Amino acid sequence: METKKQYIKEFKLDAISLVFDQGLTIAEAARSLEIRSNMLGRWVRESQADTNGQAFRGNGKLQEVIRRLKIENKRLKEEAVFFAKETK
Repeated sequence: METKKQYIKEFKLDAISLVFDQGLTIAEAARSLEIRSNMLGRWVRESQADTNGQAFRGNGKLQEVIRRLKIENKRLKEEAVFFAKETK
C-alpha cells in the first residue's frame, strides 16, 4: 500500500498560483509539479471556497517542527563557529 504524501501549505499555495496567476490549466500545473490533477483541483476549490484565510491550515504541526528545527540549526551553527575559534 502506498503511503499518503503530505504537502505543506506553501507548496499548495504555489501550485494554486500556477493556475490563477500564471494561467496554466490544472492539468498542466499538476503535470509540471508531478502531482495528480484531481488533488490540485481540490486545492483550487478549497482555496476558492476559503473566505477567511484558513485553507490548508492542517499542516500547523509540521510548520512548528520546521520552525523549531531552523532555530536549533541556527544555534548549532553558532556553537560550531564558537568552537572553531576556540581550537585555533
